[in-house]
This record gives sequence, C-alpha cells and structure tokens, in this order.
Amino acid sequence: MGGVTSSMAAKFAFFPPTPPSYRVVVTTDSNSLRMTDVPERGNVDVLKIKTKRGTEIVAVYVKNPASKLTILYSHGNAADLGQMYELFCQLSLHLRVNLMGYDYTGYGRSSGKPTEHNTYADIEAAYRCLVETYGVNEEDVILYGQSVGSGPTLDLASRLSRLRAVVLHSPILSGLRVMYPVKRTYWFDIYKNIDKIPLVRSPVLVIHGTEDDVVDCSHGKQLWELCSDKYEPLWIKGGNHCDLELFPEYIRHLKKFISAVEKSDRLKSLSGPLTDNGDKHRMSTDCRDKHRPSTDWLDNSRLSTDCRDKSRSSVDRREKSKKNTETGRRSTNTIDQPEKARNSIDRFGGMVRSAVLCNIDCFRPHGSTRVGRS
Repeated sequence: MGGVTSSMAAKFAFFPPTPPSYRVVVTTDSNSLRMTDVPERGNVDVLKIKTKRGTEIVAVYVKNPASKLTILYSHGNAADLGQMYELFCQLSLHLRVNLMGYDYTGYGRSSGKPTEHNTYADIEAAYRCLVETYGVNEEDVILYGQSVGSGPTLDLASRLSRLRAVVLHSPILSGLRVMYPVKRTYWFDIYKNIDKIPLVRSPVLVIHGTEDDVVDCSHGKQLWELCSDKYEPLWIKGGNHCDLELFPEYIRHLKKFISAVEKSDRLKSLSGPLTDNGDKHRMSTDCRDKHRPSTDWLDNSRLSTDCRDKSRSSVDRREKSKKNTETGRRSTNTIDQPEKARNSIDRFGGMVRSAVLCNIDCFRPHGSTRVGRS
C-alpha cells in the first residue's frame, strides 16, 4: 500500500509561486506588519497566525465598515496572497463584507511545507483568529474555497453547523478524480470533497465555468447535487478555470447570494466547540512532492491563478440522469455571456483590470509533458 500512497503523492503536488510575490516587514512607527509589493491600505491588517501543526501562516484581514458578514477565502493551488491581494480588496468593497485570506503552509511567507492536512490546520487557525481576535461569530462567516481551496473549505464547513454559507469556486470532487475518472473513493485519495459535502448544513453556492479545462464542470455540478442546502448555482458559459471573475455575472450572482444569506435569520442547532470529527474523511495521504518553481507569472494583478493541464474527469452517472429534468429548473440555468465581458470587469471595480492566465500545470501527473498556452 505504501507504493500506491507514494504514487498518489507524486501525481498531485502543490505549486506555491516561487519566489513569493511579496515580503512581510514590520513597520517602524506602529510595530505592525505590512506586505511589500502591494498597495498599502489602512483597512487591511497583515497577520501571522500559529497553527496546531506548528507552522506560522500569513493572513490578511480586509475590513469594510458597512459589513455584516465575513468571508474566509481559501485560494487556489498556484497563488499566494500578493497575487490575490487586490481581488480580496475589491471583493470586500463590492460585496460589503470583511474578508480574511491566508496563505497555506509553505505558500508565500508562511512557514513549513504544504500538505493536505496542513491546509486543514491552516484554515482552522484562520477561522480561530476571526473568532478570537476579531470577535466574529460563526453564524456570520461565509467560507469561500477556490479550486484546491475547496478542500480545506469543505473540511471545515463539515465540522461547523452554524456557518452562514459556503461558496465553492471551480471546486474539485477529490484530488484523484481530477486526474482519473474513478467512480469510488479510495483510501489514498486526497481532498475527498465528494464525501464531505453532504455533511455541510449551510447554504452552498457553486460557481463553475462550462469550458473549464483543468477541473471539469461536472465536478461542480455533482457537488451541487450532493448539497443538502442548495442555492441557485452559477454555470458560467464559456468560463475557464482562471477567468471567472472577468464575467459580470460572477460578481452579480455573488452579490445576490450575499444579500440572500445576509437577510436570512435562520438559526442552526448548537454546534458546540470546533471538533475533529471529520477525521474519518481524512484518511488521505499528505502530499510532499518537491515544490516546482513557478516561472510563468506574467502579471501580479491577475485574478485567479490556479492553473492547468487538460485533466478531464468523466461526467458522473448522476449528472447524466439529471439532464432530463434540468431544463425546467431555475437553479440549474446556464447564464449566457457576451464576448465583451471576457475583456472587462469595469462593473466589478476599476482596480481589477484584466486577467492573464498562467500555464502552470497544477493537476498534471508529475513528469508529464508541459503544455503552454498562448
């Protein structure tokens, strides 16, 4: 079994940008932390947070005085805080929320090496910081997971019963299912989202591009089918893996979702303290593949930076049987997108201008030929 474990670990790797896109320095006047290579903002706190696995992660907390809710954002596989910083600020502004983003262990200026289980400890530490440092209540937290970030997001969401909501952005069913069209869960798989999503009791919004050539749209659709509390999903016609923020319906649908859950006053059963009862779903193998330098970044201000090789998962039988009833259901409408929207997101904010897609192969088997994109 050790050979199978090593094989799985070799095929799925974490790709933190190398070198990191920012540094963390201590200000001389206030003895607080700040990030270099990004605009300094008075409403952004830079933090270093200890995790229960002994590492120290870097996080940013973007404050909005008009907010009622707080988003905890777990980014994609080939990004760090410096590259996500401007998007975080714009999301906080336009959604009228506070937002905490963090770098996984081994990403950016966080210490240690990235592994699946370290990411679980990372998101838990960030969540505890929100509660203990900023006084955020569990029922006012929205967990947001992008691509690989859907793993730690669903792990935490499956253990918190009073969360306000969950957003899954280009999510994965599991690590193995991204690479191979398997129909069952194996013990050596990682990020077993397909097994955890039924345990989430909060409203779930799923966003996925119909032309995603990294994580097939069937991943998002099957996860949505398995949700116990479904919200109208957003299947962005023509959207790929790294460009969904460029489509106007992305921010429009997010605003609609935030408004809906903000008005919701439903209370959930007492959750008690955060526990580790999700461990039975965590029999995955930590991935400690050698970090590969990321040299294809063309613009630090790009939006999504979690990238690619064409790794298709086949459409599950559940998805095929659903097609006959899908037409009449409002919750599964695919939204058509004008071509012009791919080049501009002026309505999302002037500071976020355009996305340059990277061609780092986040999910390709180790050692396979790399295919660049024009």
